[in-house]
Amino acid sequence: MSENRPPLPPFTAETAAQKARMAEDAWNSRDPARVALAYTTDSCWRNRAEFLQGRNAIQAFLTRKWSRELDYRLIKEVWAFHGNRIAVRFAYEWRDDSGSWFRSYGNENWEFDEHGLMRLRIASINDLPIGAADRKYHWPLGRRPDDHPSLSELGL
Repeated sequence: MSENRPPLPPFTAETAAQKARMAEDAWNSRDPARVALAYTTDSCWRNRAEFLQGRNAIQAFLTRKWSRELDYRLIKEVWAFHGNRIAVRFAYEWRDDSGSWFRSYGNENWEFDEHGLMRLRIASINDLPIGAADRKYHWPLGRRPDDHPSLSELGL
């Protein structure tokens, strides 16, 4: 039996925003094991052109991701929601091992089971090289501070 992971569907504007912020906080931890727990054991993902199934594959993917996307900082924002689905847009900044900076923009479509675990994630992402001076995310690694501007406030 699955453990509940509130907020649970059907989502309201408030609970969809809570779910998106919880996901953002987990991803900003850069802890693959912690992040993977938000997904069903058989969760299906499309991330760019990569297709994954299950928590173990998700955890392995995130381990690879954060070994090459250094100093990762992410902001998510709800775009739409209905029933057990949430659509978010996001942008994250990171650098590679040569010191080149990027801002990656994307959209995710999420579908949750009745326990609040994500069973489907479809992500489309584009990377933009940026100069270090063009970075907008300067908080210490980890959770984005509550007073940090949102994507909309940053004009992203």
